[in-house]
Amino acid sequence: MMKLYHGSNMSLDKPDFRFCKPFKDFGRGFYLSDNYDQALELGAQRVRQTDEGVPTVTSFLFDENMLDGSEFKVLIFNDYSEDWVRFVLDNRDRNLQHPIHDYDIVYGPIADDGVSFQLRRYRRGVIKTLPDLIEELKFGKGITFQYFFGTQRALDKLVKICD
Repeated sequence: MMKLYHGSNMSLDKPDFRFCKPFKDFGRGFYLSDNYDQALELGAQRVRQTDEGVPTVTSFLFDENMLDGSEFKVLIFNDYSEDWVRFVLDNRDRNLQHPIHDYDIVYGPIADDGVSFQLRRYRRGVIKTLPDLIEELKFGKGITFQYFFGTQRALDKLVKICD
């Protein structure tokens, strides 16, 4: 079992898809990190965006064996790649019918905070190639990863830790 963290601007009793925003890197779902500091920063970012609450991290236990794909439909990106950036582009494209996939869990790199700006630059032709877009989207503090839970069935496997 491993610990995963979710950063927000409020305490979280139970993840609820009704509060998950669409058009994120891996689609509408519940996002976590295995890095506490990163989750805390995402919570602080949420506070800045909403001007409400305080940075809060909620901890969960996760059985990483779920990533083997035998029980759940899983997609894994172990590094920045053209497949990863195409997946992010499609999930953030408001002109496509959503959801664009039916994965229970997606694991992969977190894109830099300026994702929307960089994707617009790519679509307008300012950024010419997918490899150049990947470079622009790399997280400035080094590669960090996120866990996306996209179905209730997968979400139900997370166990909240009362710290």
